[in-house]
Amino acid sequence: MQVIETECCIAGGGPAGIMLGYLLARQGIDVVVVEKHKDFLRDFRGDTVHPSTMQVLHELGLLEAFLKRDFQKTEQIGLNAGGRHYQMVDFGHLPTAAKFVAFMPQWDFLDFLASEARKLPGFTLMMETRAERLTGRDGKVTGICASKDGEEFKIRAKLTIACDGRDSTLREAGRLKQVQQGAPIDVLWFRLPRNESEAPAESLGHIAKGGFLVSLNRGSYWQAALVIEKDGFGRVREQGIEAFRDKVATIAPDLADAAQAIESFEDVKLLRVEVSRLRKWWRDGLLAIGDAAHAMSPVGGVGINLALQDAVASARIIGPALKDGSLSWTTLAKVQKRREWPAEITQAVQVFAHERVIMPAISGKSSGKAPLFVRLLDKVPLLRRLPARAIGLGPRPEHWPKSLDQTGR
Repeated sequence: MQVIETECCIAGGGPAGIMLGYLLARQGIDVVVVEKHKDFLRDFRGDTVHPSTMQVLHELGLLEAFLKRDFQKTEQIGLNAGGRHYQMVDFGHLPTAAKFVAFMPQWDFLDFLASEARKLPGFTLMMETRAERLTGRDGKVTGICASKDGEEFKIRAKLTIACDGRDSTLREAGRLKQVQQGAPIDVLWFRLPRNESEAPAESLGHIAKGGFLVSLNRGSYWQAALVIEKDGFGRVREQGIEAFRDKVATIAPDLADAAQAIESFEDVKLLRVEVSRLRKWWRDGLLAIGDAAHAMSPVGGVGINLALQDAVASARIIGPALKDGSLSWTTLAKVQKRREWPAEITQAVQVFAHERVIMPAISGKSSGKAPLFVRLLDKVPLLRRLPARAIGLGPRPEHWPKSLDQTGR
């Protein structure tokens, strides 16, 4: 069996995996990233790039090139409720180089990161390569068995990192135990046509008695998300597509005409929402980060941001230890200590939003009017900076020190 030797093997070519591989390679470390798909062209719904992520790109000298790609800019977020519009979030005062959220297809973002990473001699990205199982010796993980084109081979590494998402193969293989926080909702994603000159142009939440919907401005279309009760998609389908269009129109009257473009449930994609995290993110020779360590609700759209922040912190902590040979389980524990609290606090806020805002709305138990905190945000513009920091930066935003670079950038 063929054996590939490397310093670090990363399973999963999503945002966390590609960013982590890139940052390790910037430090002169040999890294192999394996991704099971043949390309990045898949139907992602997580297309947000947050100000904290763009700040890291700025620190890496990549922001200018990133902003040359096509994206939609969101500087404010509002809510329509009870026939009124409320302003909730203003990113304009963040202490970052980019004071907005960028909506960019995730395949474009991944292609951008991968193209930068491929410029570095120590970075290898293996597409159409599946991480099948872990290899180990004396209780320590020593790499993975992978497969490509029906052939198995080994990748032997000082450290293996699971960045393979909420259904992580390596997390299960490593027997890392999850704690389920529970999520009473699922989300239905669909597209609605949009005239680029129409108002409002900003991304919005829509709340009404019996429903909660989010519409994200993607230029030529709205990316819409209807929140439903857990495992409720079957009931929605039974009621028929006409009832579905009517529900969208009732919650968001401005989108009533656009909703007629939904032809069938083939146009509607189900996201099963999960909120969970690992008790321990590591074992000797193995580390899990991003969704593999903490699956987030789509509330706030912060899951990708947290995963990328995990990658930055991991590269900053692990890189020097790989280079000087001091890597041990204590190094991996430092990553968890650094990033566990941001995941926990974010999940706590998401669970609160599920229970106090979203569930009362979709169950019909609320009046459909804006909650008190929304009315306060609308009346006091200064307060809008608080949710802007929570969404745009998140707890404990990470940074990249130039002292770690060994690439001449």
